[in-house]
Amino acid sequence: MTALPDRRLLAVAAGSMTVAQYAALGETEDGYTELVNGRLIMSPSPLADHNVAGANLFAQLVNQLPDDLEIILDMDVDLELASPEKPGYVRRPDLIVLHRGARKRQRAEGGLIKASDVVLVVEVMSPSSRLTDYRAKRDEYAWAGIPFYWIIDLDEPISLTPMHLAGVFGYQEPPAETRVYEAVEPFPLKIQVDRLID
Repeated sequence: MTALPDRRLLAVAAGSMTVAQYAALGETEDGYTELVNGRLIMSPSPLADHNVAGANLFAQLVNQLPDDLEIILDMDVDLELASPEKPGYVRRPDLIVLHRGARKRQRAEGGLIKASDVVLVVEVMSPSSRLTDYRAKRDEYAWAGIPFYWIIDLDEPISLTPMHLAGVFGYQEPPAETRVYEAVEPFPLKIQVDRLID
């Protein structure tokens, strides 16, 4: 049996990639990838506190979700910012809240989760991702029409910045919360921010 070429070599050979070409590549062995304007971006695996914060946030949210929503960790999302034949955009948020049924459609279609099915994305900031999370992803998620975007900053004191779309102005950014965050949108919830890495 002939071994498949390394995914990075395929990407170099492919040049600008569509979302379908990206999805066809499958998983990488080291770290994870995202697709930005058709370019494959490699990122290292996250540190332990990053993973713990994501898992703890998942645990706090899962029992607060309404029946029509579900939560997924670390999954590719087609931002639907380009037509299928054009260089695409795929991001992999640390946590996604989406409409129930989206995974079933994704399996049936053989593609990725679509931004139009996503209600909330969360990024847990790493030292190397600060600029990307606060600028590039913030713009891309807003352009994709994802209603809510949260950033978890692990620098002391740990904080949650809960942004929501505000029309043509993109995301509105209220003050970051460092203790307890309570909201009624996108659904009634309460998050113990100060316990995310405990």
